[in-house]
Amino acid sequence: MKKITLLLFVIGILSCQSQTNSRQPTTNTFENGSNITISNLTPERIDNLELLGKIWGFLKYHHPAVAKGTYQWDYELFAFLPKYLKVTTNDRDQLLLEWIDGLGEVPACKKCIPTDPDAQRKPNLDWTTQHQLSISLKDRLQNIYTNRHQGKQQYVSIKPYIGNAQFAEEPYADATYPDTGYRLLALYRYWNIIHYFFPYKHIADKNWDTTLKEYIPLFINAKNELEYEFATIKIIGDVQDTHATLWEGDDKLKEWKGTNLPSFRMQFIENQLVVIDHYNEALKQENNIEIGDIITSVDGQPIDDLIKKLSPVIPVSNTASLHRKLSSILLRSNKDSINVGVIRNGKKASYQVAVYPREKLNLQQWFDKDKEQRFYFLDHNIGYMSVKHIEKSDIASIKKEFINAKGIIIDLRHYPNTYIPYLLGNYFVEEATPFVKFTIPNKENPGEFKFGEPLSIPTSKQPYTGKVVVLVNENSQSQSEYTTMAFQAGVHTTVIGSATAGADGDVSKIDLPGGLVTMISGIGVYYPDGTETQRIGIVPDIEVTPTIEGIKNGKDEVLEAAKAYILKY
Repeated sequence: MKKITLLLFVIGILSCQSQTNSRQPTTNTFENGSNITISNLTPERIDNLELLGKIWGFLKYHHPAVAKGTYQWDYELFAFLPKYLKVTTNDRDQLLLEWIDGLGEVPACKKCIPTDPDAQRKPNLDWTTQHQLSISLKDRLQNIYTNRHQGKQQYVSIKPYIGNAQFAEEPYADATYPDTGYRLLALYRYWNIIHYFFPYKHIADKNWDTTLKEYIPLFINAKNELEYEFATIKIIGDVQDTHATLWEGDDKLKEWKGTNLPSFRMQFIENQLVVIDHYNEALKQENNIEIGDIITSVDGQPIDDLIKKLSPVIPVSNTASLHRKLSSILLRSNKDSINVGVIRNGKKASYQVAVYPREKLNLQQWFDKDKEQRFYFLDHNIGYMSVKHIEKSDIASIKKEFINAKGIIIDLRHYPNTYIPYLLGNYFVEEATPFVKFTIPNKENPGEFKFGEPLSIPTSKQPYTGKVVVLVNENSQSQSEYTTMAFQAGVHTTVIGSATAGADGDVSKIDLPGGLVTMISGIGVYYPDGTETQRIGIVPDIEVTPTIEGIKNGKDEVLEAAKAYILKY
């Protein structure tokens, strides 16, 4: 009898363990929709949804069963939400505990390493205190963190040799206007990626911890595709990273901005929007717009009002990159023509200006017009090279031809056509010189970022010892900024121009429901002494900006300043 009782007892234990640990991941139940509707967004319900988003993301990257992909974690959210939406705050923590315990036991982690005390950024679990969790729930989360998943993960990996996070996420692209559950999923997914894997979260103007709560009503109440895209681009803007815009899927937002463009290029000069070039000479006569014209209004709306309207949907790191992006969209329209107010030679006028689909402007032909002038000599034996079209095969010729030049000007006011920091950078240093160091995310301890050792530019057999001037402006972004840092390793290098875009580091792609695609700067980029570059950009040694008068007279005043600097020596 005792043996039978003992046997039944053991079977009972095994049965309970089996029920706990054999929970099957949700299948394709939610392929056609989450079946989630949320109304009556009371402050209590918003608080509860904020907590759920943080716990859902925490479990995604820490709980061994979730992180390794045992469950379809997006669908698990949809399965849990109906019960959670009915719960009161008094019963909330118990329901969350039952949900967490249903994921299975968390074995002791023998490989988990405590956060490095010298880490540049450390994991932030303050939210567990802010939400006044029960002791049991708080202890359970702490236990999961202490014994967090190690090794290969389902949702995040680290790019070899670079170090930025790579995210494996379903885009759910079939529904361009996802239902309530999927919109909430988009918010949860994005917030947690930034919280754990964005290297510059700490330098944003807004406290990221409070952002999730702020955006819950915006995502849930988005009534159509455009409002969903607006909510998404707005939270993306809060990370203040020029890399972090919407790159795909924002069809309604593009329509709202306008899909047709003018045939001329503009730039903010002396704090005014100025015409600086024509994309298409064949269309030039149709618009009566001249280089040097100051644009003051579009269809009766002052430019300042349009700036206020458009700025919230343009994610940027700093003012320089905001002006760059604004200059390309302020005159966009869905009509065939717009009325443009201008100031020309001090006099006000207005013109009816045609706007065109992008393909009619033949922008590639305009971009390639100086392709054959990749590098050459200016007057006074000054070598000049533009990175816009430079090829790796050009580097050997550049080094050979410019070795006796009085000075070399490198134009980095464009994105480089090829990667040259080391190939050309070694031409300007007389000994191996550190020029950059990175912070890298630790997926074994999400939220931790540590500095690696500085990288150095090695020297070449025959380095150039003359003056080197690098030209930069708001178009200098990412690889342009990184390349400038590499050339700054040379003791004879001077940077001339204006503030750069302030967005450096290899990008990490993020897929969001509805087929939206965004990116972030995935690693932190710093000078060897720890000076930040994100949002600040490359600070010129000599600041020179174009003037309206110079534009009207066809002068490149930044280039002229570079030549004058070299000729002083």
